[in-house]
Order: sequence, then structure tokens, then C-alpha cells
Amino acid sequence: MNRRTFLCGLSASAGIIYLPTLSASIAVTPSEAAGPFYPVVYPKDRDFDLTQVSASKGHALGEMIMLQGVVSDTEGMPIEDAIVELWQANAAGRYRHPSDKSHAPLDANFQGWAMVKSGVKGGFKFKTVIPGSYQANPLWTRPPHIHFKISKPGYQELVSQMYFPDHPLNDSDLLLARHSTEDQQRMIAKRHNEGFFHHTIVLAKVAL
Repeated sequence: MNRRTFLCGLSASAGIIYLPTLSASIAVTPSEAAGPFYPVVYPKDRDFDLTQVSASKGHALGEMIMLQGVVSDTEGMPIEDAIVELWQANAAGRYRHPSDKSHAPLDANFQGWAMVKSGVKGGFKFKTVIPGSYQANPLWTRPPHIHFKISKPGYQELVSQMYFPDHPLNDSDLLLARHSTEDQQRMIAKRHNEGFFHHTIVLAKVAL
């Protein structure tokens, strides 16, 4: 996908993907452990575009996508100003983290982590690439996935993972398999158009 096609698609699709209608009484997004690759130090470059690092004119390798979504509470009301953090492996399946000892190559043009605030209608967006799969152990290959951490005062902080629809490795993933079929569906993004995905994140309020 070239840049012109991508931007035209974004303009045409943003209204559909960015602000979906939310139903009432919806379940909280399933949680997962943060894992070993959460940033040790927050990078200075933390904007929504992970495909280009501010000090470089190059672009990240891999399939570029736009990931858009919304943060809501369990009554379907959008949550404004929630802190939405995202971190993931690059297209080769390696994290930009000192604990990742993989032999897969690093991508100097891939940001690896980002942080944004949800908008007035709970919306957020990230421009990134589809992460590569990687071997967690000799018998387990993790499917492409993206980590999220969402927080706001008055709500229970959530750490979760998002998966991509119809990926063959989803069926054998040990972490995804721990969840019910219904919860698995809440953790798998929805594809709207080529290069555009949507993900809804639901937070629980802190009990008074």
C-alpha cells in the first residue's frame, strides 16, 4: 500500500472505524500480564505514528496499518482522556527492548511503543505495522499481537493483548487459549478495510 492509497483510505473510512456505536452492559476487556517487554524507560518519541522515528527520515518495514478504536465503560459510555499505551514487536518479530535476545533484526525506524489520550468520544488511533510472530519457546510460536495498557483515575487499570482476525497461529496460542470463546472474540480486532483495524477496550469503574 503506498502512502497516497493509505491516506485516501483513512479519509474514507475514519467515520466508520473511529467512532463505533457501543451497546450497554458490555463485558470488560480480558486482561493479560504486561510481559517482559514493557518499556524500561519511556522513549522520547511517543506519538501515535510508530512507523517513523522522529530522528530519521526512513519508514518502518512491514505491512503498514491504521489501528483505531474506542475506550468505554461497561455501560457503553465513552471514556475521555484515558491514557492508552501500546507496545509491540516489529515486523520481524522483535521488540525494541533490551530483554529481547532474539536473533531477529531490529528496525531502527520502528518506534515500538506509543502513548496517546482517548478523545472526547473515547476514540484513539495508532499508525503501525503488523507485528511478526516469534517463538516463545521451542514448542510455542506466538501469533502477531499488540499489547495495551489503559488507565484513568476512577477506573481499574487494564493490561491486555490484541490479536489479528483469522491468523492461523491464534488457534494454538497458549495465552489466548486460556480465555473463553467469548473473551477471545473481545481480544481479536475487527478488520474493516484493507489496512484498517478497529479494537474496542472496555474498562471497569473503581468500586466506591
